[in-house]
Amino acid sequence: MQEKDAQFLDFVVKSLVDNPSAVVIGRTVDEMGVLLTLAVDPADMGKVIGRQGNTAKAIRTMLRVVGMKNNARVNLKINEPEGSTRMDPRDNMSAQAPASNAMKTVDEAMEDLNI
Repeated sequence: MQEKDAQFLDFVVKSLVDNPSAVVIGRTVDEMGVLLTLAVDPADMGKVIGRQGNTAKAIRTMLRVVGMKNNARVNLKINEPEGSTRMDPRDNMSAQAPASNAMKTVDEAMEDLNI
């Protein structure tokens, strides 16, 4: 029988996603506590993670509450789908500012302004 933490995760995630039949939850217990692993359809990954990871953070917080109620430490690992690429926000920032404009002297900048 599934434990309450896995049942809670199952209910929450299946309520969020468009393809609830693709939700797979694994549960392992060791000396560190309970580790729940979650796999969802790649199309539903954004719904589970949310903007800036806020949905995933909220789910993890609620799992900790469920764990405290049952005297256990509960952690959640969300498995990335195969072929996905994680986007690093720092990469996006460096692409916005061209490197050629970064190191101009004051004289070069004044010439560009045609003053």
